[in-house]
Amino acid sequence: MKPIVTLIIFVFCCQAAHAQETEILNKIGNRVRNIGNSGNRSDTISFEHRDDKKDSIGIYYKYLDSIRSIPFDSSINDFDKYFSVPSYYQYLGNNGAAAYPIIYQPNAKPGWDAGFHAYDVYRFKLEESKFYKTNRPFSQLCYQLASGKEQMIKAFHTQNPRPNIGFGFDYRLISAPGFFVTQNTNHKSYRLFGNYQGKRKRYAAYLILLGNTIKASENGGIVADSLLKDPNLKKRFSVPVNLGNASLYQPNPFQSSVSTGNIYKDFTVFVRQSYDIGKKDSIAINDSTTEYLFYPKLRAQHSFTYSTYNYLYKDDKADTAVYKNWYDTIVKIGTDSFFVKEKWSVMSNDLSLFQFPDTKNSGQFISAGVKFENIKAQLKNGTRHFYNFIIHGEYRNKTRNKLWDVLAKGEFYVNGLNGGDYSIYATIARHLNNKLGDIGLFFKNVNRSPSFIFNNASSFNFKNAGISKKENIISFGAEINNRFIKLSFKNHIISNLAYFTDYYHTATSSRLINLLQLSASKKIKITRYWNLYTDITFQQTDGSAPIKVPLLFTRNRLAYEGIFFKNLNLCTGIEARYITPYEAYNYSPLMGQFMPQDTFKLKNLPDISVFLDFRIKSFTAYIRAENLNTVNFSNGFGFTNNNFAAPHYPTQGFIFRFGIQWAFVN
Repeated sequence: MKPIVTLIIFVFCCQAAHAQETEILNKIGNRVRNIGNSGNRSDTISFEHRDDKKDSIGIYYKYLDSIRSIPFDSSINDFDKYFSVPSYYQYLGNNGAAAYPIIYQPNAKPGWDAGFHAYDVYRFKLEESKFYKTNRPFSQLCYQLASGKEQMIKAFHTQNPRPNIGFGFDYRLISAPGFFVTQNTNHKSYRLFGNYQGKRKRYAAYLILLGNTIKASENGGIVADSLLKDPNLKKRFSVPVNLGNASLYQPNPFQSSVSTGNIYKDFTVFVRQSYDIGKKDSIAINDSTTEYLFYPKLRAQHSFTYSTYNYLYKDDKADTAVYKNWYDTIVKIGTDSFFVKEKWSVMSNDLSLFQFPDTKNSGQFISAGVKFENIKAQLKNGTRHFYNFIIHGEYRNKTRNKLWDVLAKGEFYVNGLNGGDYSIYATIARHLNNKLGDIGLFFKNVNRSPSFIFNNASSFNFKNAGISKKENIISFGAEINNRFIKLSFKNHIISNLAYFTDYYHTATSSRLINLLQLSASKKIKITRYWNLYTDITFQQTDGSAPIKVPLLFTRNRLAYEGIFFKNLNLCTGIEARYITPYEAYNYSPLMGQFMPQDTFKLKNLPDISVFLDFRIKSFTAYIRAENLNTVNFSNGFGFTNNNFAAPHYPTQGFIFRFGIQWAFVN
């Protein structure tokens, strides 16, 4: 993959260089022709004033199944844009380690699901793919370096060589050896995308190729929390851990192999084609150019998706006592390695028909369709084949005056592996005015089969009876968003939730779970240049429920920001993230699952960071000093007062982080 990415970047750099060379030669020729034509002096050269607007670009994007165009965000005041893990996630002490959202998000998707989601935050996903519309080729290269030899590389390019053709790619590499033994991660993700529309605007096609490779070593946490206070263990690689052959491990940012841990790989190809029947029209731009218009009345659409998923846990030198204690499994001494794996392939064909009631409003339509899935699994007891037959429909109306946006859709699994699953989703939104902004309501009800890891046929199901009761999730809420404040309310009602009770045992919740969420986000202008950004979320559920959330999560940024010296966009200040004490999830390395526990209460200090971000035209740089709250003077100065992410999983100490981001407009 590295040679391919290097070749792609090289090609686009050559393209940019060629474009700039042509522009420079043209300018030189124009200036030479101006010699002798500037006033009465024939021996002077006329210099033209630089026009900054020539470097500007208009760039918008749409998600795969969305009709709303979103402008490209070039702001610099939120580190969530640059880092791989959002601030509202909890991850196990290293960039690339297993993570889960602190602000609870139910798994509300019906149908087949393998059940491995601890690393989803690092994956490129089909439903998050974007298609861009830009008037000039646009590229972006990002590099981030942090303490502990942590690195992250991102590359992005998009262009529309013609108004009806667009293509581009995304690439991201995360490499982090970690601060503790057997904690190294190495993740690679790529996405190629393209779209085409016929000259007469009847035919359209979309293509997406994406893949993810997740490599994460697992150390099972440190042996004892008290070891962090040992003055002889300030170098955290000397702290004993539960898994990973600690005595032989050496941190190396160029070593991507995993001797103890999880290796997940997935690949997806998606092709969508559509053909419209409707009303033709055209506008003559000039004598030789005609702009064709088309107003669809009926659309036939076919979507093809093929995905493969590989899940592997291995331990080259397993500690038999740990596996016996945690998983009630005997590891044979003398074998090459202990491993558990399974493979999946899913192929689906979806045929849909769209009808547009309003000829001149393509944002209003009714659709209905059928989808057939072929599923192949390589499990512990051999190869098995499954299928799903699904029907679905949708109504959408974004009114021509742009004030109302209504969406109602549903799907039902008629037969197959997940027969009886369904999803119903409805939203209604209204733009009030520029002052009051937007208000929206939503409702969702999902009936889903438990993820396949809860099935006794799964390779990762150890001695558990299969869980067949379907989970039912009802979510509803409202959101207000304007220039003064953003407020949201959500309520989740969940029955028959399947979960892990410990490292490998599974269960179904026998009680109805009700979870309430209230969130607010506000920018408070203190002075001309000082601003306070505050985000706060309140969550409440029954303490005995298998869902564990803090009562309060808040993130606050006090920033000095503005534009100085015409081109310097500056943002600097301090950031604090705080989570109220709660019984945080434990983690099962082999299963790749977070599970509830009631013996450990997470009581962390606020995470404190200072930052300096700036942009000069298309160049952006940022510097951060993170986890200042870990400073400790008890055994001499050091950043050893670690916070925790889970029982026996300390987070990092002090981290210095530096990154650059450079955009190229060709």
